[in-house]
Amino acid sequence: MHRALPSVPLIGMGGIMTAEDAIEFILAGAGAVAIGTANFANPQAALHVIDGIVQYMSRHNIADVNDIVGGVIC
Repeated sequence: MHRALPSVPLIGMGGIMTAEDAIEFILAGAGAVAIGTANFANPQAALHVIDGIVQYMSRHNIADVNDIVGGVIC
């Protein structure tokens, strides 16, 4: 979708509980993700997701999260 309509903003929603979940949405083309239900189980969920994304980027030498938006080739 991101490659077909790059000017249309995509927001990943639904089932984001971990950084890995968020990264999957970002790689699929989401420029933003929404964390909902995870906040009920853990009020710090968003902070953990952000930290996990930062760690992922560090491990893969990625300076800007925008560099991985739509990074999966289908």
